[in-house]
Amino acid sequence: MSTDASSETARSRLFVHSVEKCFSVLEAFHGVRSLSLQEIGERSGHDKSTCQRMAHTLAQLGYLDQCATTRRYALADRVLDLSYAFLRHHPLIERATPILMDLRRSCDARVDLSLFSQASLVYALRLQARAEHYYTNLVGRRIPLFCSAGGRAVLATLTEPEARALVTVEDRRPLTRFTRTGIEDVMTAVAEARRDGYAVAAHEVIEDEIVIAVALTDAARRPFGALHVAGEAGRWGGPDEIARILPGLMRAAALVSGAPA
Repeated sequence: MSTDASSETARSRLFVHSVEKCFSVLEAFHGVRSLSLQEIGERSGHDKSTCQRMAHTLAQLGYLDQCATTRRYALADRVLDLSYAFLRHHPLIERATPILMDLRRSCDARVDLSLFSQASLVYALRLQARAEHYYTNLVGRRIPLFCSAGGRAVLATLTEPEARALVTVEDRRPLTRFTRTGIEDVMTAVAEARRDGYAVAAHEVIEDEIVIAVALTDAARRPFGALHVAGEAGRWGGPDEIARILPGLMRAAALVSGAPA
């Protein structure tokens, strides 16, 4: 047996399928407030008996709530405990927070930090500058690489074949009527970001919002996230405004990455 095959067998022996089922039940709640057992089964792919046992266990542990009237399940507040632990003790978040606060003051716009995770970006730190839609201040949202400024900035740090491979396998459903979904259109935007050192996306994730982003890279120049500055399209986003914001964004990205600014 080859070494690779032996390693795969070892991983399979260590893999706990009941844990996978448990998390698939939790992940069934993406994008919805509550679910019935039947709906959990449809979303997770498990039979009703499995879903009933998993949901009951998760409710007993405090990760799900069940409505006494409708018997529907919803995520419970204990799921936030893990998010708090992740953010509270993550060295990058601790280092980046004061840097992003300074950046927000200087540019007077929302600033976000996202992490490159599982071929997408997930917001880990978001600081608003003014009243906006409440969900633009929530961490934990995943956004695609292909249509976001941060995603294109990250793709631009990869080789062209690496970037193209990620774009090709993405689910490129449009998020707004302005989202560019064609592979060549996206790769053109990635090439522009590679040339410029930053990416701009207008109206593609949220309509009437323009985002400028710079990739965060490690010592080997591999991406691990992005910094974003976002504002209303009618208020800013023109060439002069981008030129004003870009130097501060670049300095902040260098500091967060651990490089000299």
